[in-house]
Amino acid sequence: MEQEVGLIGFGEAGSTFALAGDWAAAAHVYDIKTESAATREAMLAAYAQAGVLPAHFIEDALDGVNLILSLVTADQALVVAEAAAALIAPGAIFCDLNSVAPQTKQAAAQAIEAAGAHYVDVAVMAPVDPARLNVPLLLSGDKAPMAEAGLQALGFARTRVVGADVGRASSIKMIRSVMVKGIEALTAECVLAADAADVLDEVLASLDASEKAKPWDARADYNLDRMLVHGLRRAAEMEEVVKTLDGLGTGAAMTRGTVERQRAIGALRASMVPEGLGAKIGIISASASVAREAAE
Repeated sequence: MEQEVGLIGFGEAGSTFALAGDWAAAAHVYDIKTESAATREAMLAAYAQAGVLPAHFIEDALDGVNLILSLVTADQALVVAEAAAALIAPGAIFCDLNSVAPQTKQAAAQAIEAAGAHYVDVAVMAPVDPARLNVPLLLSGDKAPMAEAGLQALGFARTRVVGADVGRASSIKMIRSVMVKGIEALTAECVLAADAADVLDEVLASLDASEKAKPWDARADYNLDRMLVHGLRRAAEMEEVVKTLDGLGTGAAMTRGTVERQRAIGALRASMVPEGLGAKIGIISASASVAREAAE
């Protein structure tokens, strides 16, 4: 694979994509952690293990590269786009794969396109692990077909252009997240209350009686697992969903609640997520009890 790629961000998504394809050796990778003395060596070691080309600064990842993938945290997406705009080559394609509101992507597009480069809104529509390069990607923007060709050359197998307007792809993802992340937050609220009232088995059995797609104990266990592991990141994404809904003027009361619940559980930073629903409820409930005692 001869296409040179600039990869900004080497967290779960960036590293997974680079390792899944045959293009790691052509990937110029920059992560902000290389600029911190505390994390630089670990980051450089991760680059070396993956076989990618290390970029100590963002300009090193952009130099001479015509396809750039941005895969950073939601709060850094616009910051990175604005930084890249000062360095990007005219005509290069900047693919923003970050989970942010359409308004955020439109602001990023303005910066990139003012520099003479092309911005494409890319929505990642499922967890990158275990899907890896088979993860569904939605693309929107004037140069979306060109970006799609570049992504397919990297091995991405499930891409689809959904329109010419930046923000359309992210609107689909953000509004879908109202349901997906909201169900997770509602699950936590439901099972924690049911356990506290000593009616957990009855509540889960009642839910099973009304829906047969998957047993609710397994579903609740899975949802709490996702929140314990990814709650902080999901809370940041859901703040972008709030921004999306506010922009539409349709209201975001439940989604704001989802932000709070995802952040509270994610903030527990469980070093090892226990097996089983009861064990997960236990560590969440114990933390809530400690917090209440501290407040009193």
